[in-house]
Amino acid sequence: MHTGISLTAFLSVLFLLHEVSSKTVTMFYDQEITSDTCYNRYGRPHRCLPEFKNIAYQQRIKVTHTCGQNGPTKFCKASYEGCGICDAKDPTLAHPPSHLTDLNNPSDLTCWQTDPLDSSNQNVTLTLSLEKQFDITYINLEFCSYRPDAMAIYKSNDFGRTWTPYQYYADHCMHMFHKSTRGIVSHGNEVEALCTDAHLLRPLRGGRIAFSTLEGRPSAPNIDANELLQDWVTATDIKVVFMKISGNRRHLGTNKDMLYYGVSDFSVGGRCKCNGHASRCVKNHHGKLVCDCMHHTSGVNCDKCSAFYRDRPWMRATAEVTNECIACNCSNHAKHCRFNPELYRLEGHGGECIRCRHNTAGRFCHYCKQGYYRDKGKDITHRRACIKCNCHPVGSRGKICDQATGECPCKEGVTGRTCNDCKPGYRSTKTKAAPCLDVKRNDEPRKDARNTDCKHCRPMQLSVTKYCKRDFGIRVKILTRTHVRGWMKFTVEIEQVFKWTGETRLREGKKAVWVRTRDVKCSCPKFRLSRRYLIVGFNDIHEIQKGIVVSQRTVVTQWSENIARRVAKFQRRQKKGTCLSTNVEENA
Repeated sequence: MHTGISLTAFLSVLFLLHEVSSKTVTMFYDQEITSDTCYNRYGRPHRCLPEFKNIAYQQRIKVTHTCGQNGPTKFCKASYEGCGICDAKDPTLAHPPSHLTDLNNPSDLTCWQTDPLDSSNQNVTLTLSLEKQFDITYINLEFCSYRPDAMAIYKSNDFGRTWTPYQYYADHCMHMFHKSTRGIVSHGNEVEALCTDAHLLRPLRGGRIAFSTLEGRPSAPNIDANELLQDWVTATDIKVVFMKISGNRRHLGTNKDMLYYGVSDFSVGGRCKCNGHASRCVKNHHGKLVCDCMHHTSGVNCDKCSAFYRDRPWMRATAEVTNECIACNCSNHAKHCRFNPELYRLEGHGGECIRCRHNTAGRFCHYCKQGYYRDKGKDITHRRACIKCNCHPVGSRGKICDQATGECPCKEGVTGRTCNDCKPGYRSTKTKAAPCLDVKRNDEPRKDARNTDCKHCRPMQLSVTKYCKRDFGIRVKILTRTHVRGWMKFTVEIEQVFKWTGETRLREGKKAVWVRTRDVKCSCPKFRLSRRYLIVGFNDIHEIQKGIVVSQRTVVTQWSENIARRVAKFQRRQKKGTCLSTNVEENA
């Protein structure tokens, strides 16, 4: 704390050179950068700071009392200086709040002042709002009246929602603020307000009261490593509360017209807070003051990393380390990433790419996504590094290929990178379930054999009579087929049994259906794998084959909605006992 003549000399140097003579304050604020950019001449980033200045200059101060608001009022200075009139409506006699932050010319002082106040209500508040966060170095008040016996300086870091005391002043600290004048700042209470009575020293009138935010704070030389002290110097608002007029003291007499507050200058030294990542603050498109951020940072105070620069956590710049934000490694396939603290702790890199483009995937967009494979002729950073698999919809087991070779997973007997051809010794069946069959194992005679006599094959049309006269009616799905000694064995899934008159009950599930090879050659019936059919026939018993035997008298038709409606109709007639009430004759 500086008072009297030494304080005057101190502040004169401070105002002219924008420096603070205190050694501890100089350690933190002697940071003027010769270049007005945040990069040196070699393009390397370094810490940069906005200009240090009187941030209260020409700013609006909100006050709770100003003289002459309710008409002209009389005030008196010291007995040898005489008295005057304050009238807010007369510019030549007014003492408005704007005089607090105008140009402070010692040869032509302008003062803000209150009306003379009685002892019952002497609280007057001055509030400076700064629009955004600033790093505060000092707060200075120059009086054109007697300095108050008691006052306090507060700061807010949340635009006036809450207030933290910076410093107390009182002729009786214990009585006013319950604090001793012998308080000492230590490492344990560096962000605690003290109380002093040193401001009461001469001169009584026209003196200064100045507060330095870092003077006497033990951690000030290493403030970059002390978050509490960083927060201590940060403010969005400054408030000064006058509580007791010094005119109450006996040696000033009993003239009540001398009991007022008067201030000729309210100055605050500081910088726009940009955490070492900007050299200036500007108005944004909303008209609000923000940092012009560099080092790939963003935010009102350059307090976060930009969208694509999140490979490590945001940190403020220091004199030793710039701590610029680092770009994520997304292989040129993403514009956004997020920071993962766990990955950063394990690997030293915390960037995770999001919304990978160009058919890539992975934390770094460093491999092809499912359904694509890598073009070995292109670097992974190329926008066409990933090629679509294009697996054949019938020949492959799925759409996903080997991401290194592009080979699709082929079904049995199928070959080719996209599974679009049959292996040697296999032939195409044009069916999805088994598109290629081994010719040796499935030596089914060609359907188009020219010497085949198919006159015995007569197409059997479904009718109510055929349905009623036959022993069973079932709906099946063809699963596989195998050639066995003159017979074609079809493995089917019985999905529904409509009627059955055999000795043993026919249940749903897998069953063998037998058709003679000569009938298959004539497409009689024409079974296709994976399709559903209605089979209506007799319980023909064959000595060798166990299962359902399809003969020339069996009705086989592909299942459809129309067939389903007809079968339902036949079942209703069967239940009513009118199944055979028809004139249509049936040749069994």
